Amino acid sequence: MTLENDVQEVEEQDLYEHLRIVVDKGQALLRLDKFLIIRTENTSRNRIQNAIDAGNVLVNDKVVKASYKVKPHDVISLVLPHPPRDTEVYPEDLPIDIVYEDDDVILVNKAPGMVVHPGFNNYSGTLVNALVHHVQQLPQLPGNDGRPGLVHRIDKDTSGLLLVSKNEWAITFLAKQFFDHSITRKYLALVWGDLKEDGTVKGYIGRSMKDRKIMAVYDDEANGKWSVTHFKVLERLNYVTLIECQLETGRTHQIRAHMKHIGHPLFNDSTYGGDRIIKGTVFNKYRQFVDNCFQIMPRQALHAKSLGFIHPSTRKFIHFETDLPSDFSSVLEKWRNYIKE
Repeated sequence: MTLENDVQEVEEQDLYEHLRIVVDKGQALLRLDKFLIIRTENTSRNRIQNAIDAGNVLVNDKVVKASYKVKPHDVISLVLPHPPRDTEVYPEDLPIDIVYEDDDVILVNKAPGMVVHPGFNNYSGTLVNALVHHVQQLPQLPGNDGRPGLVHRIDKDTSGLLLVSKNEWAITFLAKQFFDHSITRKYLALVWGDLKEDGTVKGYIGRSMKDRKIMAVYDDEANGKWSVTHFKVLERLNYVTLIECQLETGRTHQIRAHMKHIGHPLFNDSTYGGDRIIKGTVFNKYRQFVDNCFQIMPRQALHAKSLGFIHPSTRKFIHFETDLPSDFSSVLEKWRNYIKE
């Protein structure tokens, strides 16, 4: 085979993704198409249906129909085309709050509502677009196309500190710290309910079997990745509690999924059920008060308050903290006044 053919073959393979799923021993009988929609990311019903119709989905090495009932221990393999995406990040002159910057790193205090990096339906207006305009050349980890400089992320509607690398050495050095969980990160969160004492939430985080857009906590490592969150009670406000969370691991939606798991979802977290009254009275005045808080802070009450790491060049530990944004601090003050009254 010639070099030209080799290159062409690699390029064609890059257009597809091959997935292999071993069905959990506790899986109930479920139609194949429904099962795959739950278990695969960034897929639609049509995309799954087309793959089944084309014979691109095999169960135990056999072509089956969409109506096939998935059983425990089935081995499912499928080939799907990668959705086309633009991995080039275009610089944009957007306002960003830079807490600290040197030749190696930038520490940004991300505003709530700002997407961190370009992705589906968000190819502009992101923090990375602004950073590329500010720095021009940012390094990129292998397999992390479209996310230059990033060694970690925080959700769109979470505010607070985000660490960005400015060169290849820094991104490699910092990535190792995140992998080893030696970065220290603390978050402030307002959660529903009266938490009586400090605690720790542990479990395996993975995609929910019922809703693939959210994360769930499992006891079985086959369903997710190990995660640990330590929390400390800072202030009790009868129906809600202000807590400080320290991450031992850094999984997608970790704090949000963990607090939901123990029955204390984040205040106004629509994804995890915190955007309704969970604790409190039945009086109209209370309902109006909570609705007013939701309007002031139309997002989950989560803020990345502090971050500490070993600097890539000085090899010294440095630590940063940032204040609560105005929406969070306003809601917190309203709760304090409500309790007084």
